[in-house]
Amino acid sequence: MASEATGVSGVAGRYALALYDLANQQWALDTVSADLASLRRMIGASADLKSVLVTQVIDRSVKAKAVESVIERAALSPLVRNFIGVVARNGRLSAVPEMITAYDKLLADRRGEVTATVTAAQALTESQIDALKDNLKRTTGMNSVALDIWIDPTIIGGLIVKIGSRRVDGSLRTKLRKMQLAMKGI
Repeated sequence: MASEATGVSGVAGRYALALYDLANQQWALDTVSADLASLRRMIGASADLKSVLVTQVIDRSVKAKAVESVIERAALSPLVRNFIGVVARNGRLSAVPEMITAYDKLLADRRGEVTATVTAAQALTESQIDALKDNLKRTTGMNSVALDIWIDPTIIGGLIVKIGSRRVDGSLRTKLRKMQLAMKGI
């Protein structure tokens, strides 16, 4: 395990901790964080990239070349490019999303902030984001709240907010499902 004090563990935690230490030494914590956020969005937006990361039947070298090509086009920092190269050579590409999450947790712990994962049916405006952050600060008692916003039109409307193990589902899809079950008498 990486370390009980860091709150990250497992393979993803160890890799994230190594990246965090390197970024800290190079005064590049925020740059790496922004690059990893871009990489997370690219993975979320591309079924092909997701497939390359998790498929075990593709040869390591082929996966490494494919991911290297994507990362070069994304103009990520050399530190993140080198890190992903090491991850690819070590056959750990399937753990990249967990590594990103673990890095984000390390950075949030350093900053004394909590990260909320928010799923919305459509993009939120800046004023909506600010209002949501203020509400979450009051609710959690934290001084700083970072938002990891995902867009999922299938929730129809409303928000799903997750902080740690707590999840609040205020989506229209869930409300309609509950209403449907109530009407059936279940």
